[in-house]
Amino acid sequence: MHAHADSHLDQSITGRFKYAILLTSLTLVAELVGGIWTNSLALLSDAAHVFLDLFALLLSLGAIKLASYPVSDTRTFGWHRTEVFASFINGSTVFLIAGIICYEAVERMLQPQAVKSLEMLIIAAVGLVMNLLSAGALHSHSHDDLNVHSAFLHVIGDAAASVGVIVGGIIMYFTDWYLLDAIISVGIGFIIFWGSWRVMRESVHILLEGVPRGIDINQVAFSMREVEGVEDVHHLNIWTICSHIIALSAHVVVPDGSPSEQSAILRKIEEKLFQHFHISHTTLQVENAPCTEVAGVKQFRHRPRAAALAHAHAHPHHHPHGTCQGHHHCHDDHTH
Repeated sequence: MHAHADSHLDQSITGRFKYAILLTSLTLVAELVGGIWTNSLALLSDAAHVFLDLFALLLSLGAIKLASYPVSDTRTFGWHRTEVFASFINGSTVFLIAGIICYEAVERMLQPQAVKSLEMLIIAAVGLVMNLLSAGALHSHSHDDLNVHSAFLHVIGDAAASVGVIVGGIIMYFTDWYLLDAIISVGIGFIIFWGSWRVMRESVHILLEGVPRGIDINQVAFSMREVEGVEDVHHLNIWTICSHIIALSAHVVVPDGSPSEQSAILRKIEEKLFQHFHISHTTLQVENAPCTEVAGVKQFRHRPRAAALAHAHAHPHHHPHGTCQGHHHCHDDHTH
């Protein structure tokens, strides 16, 4: 029943995304053609913003599709990271487009050009209607799905940019103040700069296995220690697989209890992590006693070089200073 409900929900979200993608694509074509026809850099700038939003919608739809692909022996996390990589490429591309827009806008500020303001106004108004229809299609699922919420915010941002173009079109229609077209373009260019920078920054943060934004690792550890029966938590790692899947691994010290009681404690921890922090992928190792004196985050060790390995084989009882011997540390009662 649960799987059937999830499948039905995915189909509903997918249908709404396809509808929003169709409307956004029509908006993109209308503003590109209209921008060239009316000689409006503001319309062309808004078209670039629409392109960013269209890619975001395609990415969100792709994320739903990628989530359905099974894991394999060579891709144990599936294809989820493709979404993050695509985000970085998209953000980088649009960042360059924003630079070109600002450059062209400065050129027009120095030499303002006449714009067909009425036609520009009409095309921007059509774009606004399309954006509002797309936002309406996504709104119902935007409160309980982060993926949809992100796409919804993109569309709302583009609607705001369209309003700016419409206001500029009205002013230019009555005043012939064509410099405003370049000023609006700069404004939209900076909006695109900020949006693409955020996309790039977030995707790089995920690719570098950073702790998800909005999550305090110390708060997570404290929350896990609050579960009855847990004495300590260490070797804690939290990272993002993709924008809607957060993973955690940790060693949990449970001094007392049978294997079944320890399993029950792990289930309580997993439920708490999911409810409070939306962490859905957990790997927890139970220990009767701490395997390290260091609390919290685990420090990684690089693989020894060939010379060091040869030395270790030649002197099996000699351990270099500062090297911990992992097999002496942990008593693995349960891995979940």
